[in-house]
Amino acid sequence: MKLFRDIILWLDKNNNIAYSLIRIFFGTALLVRGLLFLSDPNALIELAGTEKLFWWYSYLTITHFIGGTMLMVGFYTRLSALIQIPILAGAVFFVHLKEGLLAHGQSLELSALVLLLLIIYFLFGSGALSLDNYIVNRKSGDNPTG
Repeated sequence: MKLFRDIILWLDKNNNIAYSLIRIFFGTALLVRGLLFLSDPNALIELAGTEKLFWWYSYLTITHFIGGTMLMVGFYTRLSALIQIPILAGAVFFVHLKEGLLAHGQSLELSALVLLLLIIYFLFGSGALSLDNYIVNRKSGDNPTG
């Protein structure tokens, strides 16, 4: 029982690691999405439902590719989240809202979750395990490992 309590206490003290791991996974997922759009531009047209929005292809692909990479390593995390928020807001309110909840494929609930995570990382930053944190601590002379 003491071991379990010690583990829970350690996890409570180090919950910033979980926050950073979510950021790393999230950034990787956005990077992969950018690569998918890069490899198949027609998928974006299908997702948007119209060729009129095809000009967004470059913006969407670049921001998911570069922004996902930046989120993954925690470099300029707030900026990389901010530049992707309009994309996901558009996906939520203009593409998936008309489909409603529980639609097939890229659905409203998934797009809303990604939008929420982007807002969280924009507001709260990258977390402890990030280049942002390492650079700030290095400039201030603190030990970046703790």
